[in-house]
Amino acid sequence: MGDPGDAGFEEEEAFGLDALVWLPGVDYLSGWREAKTAAAELAVALRSAGVDTSGVRARADTGGDGSGVVRLVLPVDTVREIALLARRSTGRLRKAG
Repeated sequence: MGDPGDAGFEEEEAFGLDALVWLPGVDYLSGWREAKTAAAELAVALRSAGVDTSGVRARADTGGDGSGVVRLVLPVDTVREIALLARRSTGRLRKAG
């Protein structure tokens, strides 16, 4: 499985402000690990679909309840490319269904 830090997919390791207030007894590390894995899966999927991932940044984080969260920063052109792929996929699924 790929790493979001691979070429064409930048990863921000720093925790956001949400991470500053942690509650005792909440397993934030598991959520963060899950988010890191999900970000890597997304990186592989985007590259496999032919999306240019240069300039894409993903940051693994956690929600207040410890659940994993992936925060993305995407260039406008990349967002449009992903939207086009999604529309094409939806159209194919409707025709097949």
